[in-house]
Amino acid sequence: MKNISFLHRPLLLAFLLSSTAFSDHKPSADPRVIIGAERLFTPEYFSLIKGKRIGLVTNHTGLLPDGRHLVDVLFKNPEVKLTMLFGPEHGIRGDADDHVADGKDQVTGLPVVSLYGKVRKPTAEMLKAVDVLIFDIQDIGARFYTYIATMNHVLEAAAENNIPYIVLDRPNAIGGVYVDGPLDDESAVPVTGVGQLPVVHGMSVGELALMFNGERKLKQLPQAKLTVIPVTNYKRKQWYDETGLPWIKPSPNMLTLTTAAVYPATCLLEGTNVSEARGTLHPFEHIAAPWINGEALAKQLNGYKLRGVTFQKATVKPDSVVDGVRIYPPKFVGQQCESARMTITDRNAFESARAGVYILHALLTLYPDKVELRDKRLDNLLGTSKVREQLKAGKSPQEIVKQWDKGLTNFKKTRKKYLIY
Repeated sequence: MKNISFLHRPLLLAFLLSSTAFSDHKPSADPRVIIGAERLFTPEYFSLIKGKRIGLVTNHTGLLPDGRHLVDVLFKNPEVKLTMLFGPEHGIRGDADDHVADGKDQVTGLPVVSLYGKVRKPTAEMLKAVDVLIFDIQDIGARFYTYIATMNHVLEAAAENNIPYIVLDRPNAIGGVYVDGPLDDESAVPVTGVGQLPVVHGMSVGELALMFNGERKLKQLPQAKLTVIPVTNYKRKQWYDETGLPWIKPSPNMLTLTTAAVYPATCLLEGTNVSEARGTLHPFEHIAAPWINGEALAKQLNGYKLRGVTFQKATVKPDSVVDGVRIYPPKFVGQQCESARMTITDRNAFESARAGVYILHALLTLYPDKVELRDKRLDNLLGTSKVREQLKAGKSPQEIVKQWDKGLTNFKKTRKKYLIY
């Protein structure tokens, strides 16, 4: 069994905490957002867990603003009994970039079950010692970021085993206004398996939980006894750096808020042989390969006149260790690569999901004999094979993104029913 500790060594603390890359953004004058984990211990909600055996789904982002981890707070509280810990992709500590194993918490001695391996959903056997399930993980707002799939799998287990499920809400890191991208369809199995979400959904994890649970009823599936504890002092238009909350890297490569902002665009490069600059200090901000001419690619991309973003020639050299954290072997490790680097000039105008299609189009235009589209992976990220097929058929990016309109209109109607804020 692998020992897992919530104690933050200096190197791990350096990994977890960082300032956002939007350094010119002025801090909000609004009161700090109060997260669901804080409100759990108020009289309004504590009765839901008092005297109960708790199974907690969390990772290193499950911190209260004072720096205490929810695991420690619940474990030390004499009025509840924390019995089981469940971890998502990257593990309980958030420092695993590849294999995630079951283990044991070094501090509490509690069992830690990985929900990002062979088992994606808690089994009835695992839940025998659990009276209530709690989810507390920071998401970043992209469909293919796997934490929301974990939340949904646990919701399914809660419904099937008649166990109350509490989702402690946190703000969507990239705001709750922008909604864009293709919706999942039957032509591909989406990475997260949540279904019928666009690439950028503009919802908090609590709102998504309400939607997933509500849609189960429409499918005549059992619903979970779900409670979402909302955040307070929050406005949908707020980005994470406007909430007053400290930035905690949600995963090893999600270094800053800038990373999160560009991620819905450049994560699509995972479905190609082009580097998204994992293994550097600016992951997902570059489009790179040894055979790319950075100046030519930047010129092609700037020619599209995309809103809120510009591209400049740059160079990167991916490494397998960044800031002391081991990265799953990135593309072109140790090789000097030219790139086009993205610079967000207006984050509220930037349309990341659309930018991803334009990036793929630019690469296929300039390097048709070099670029490889890894069909299954790319289709899974997009949730559909149609985008890839249309790009290969020579369709313009304008034609491709226009076809998303009907699906997005229908999604927004469904989404509206479940919005809290």
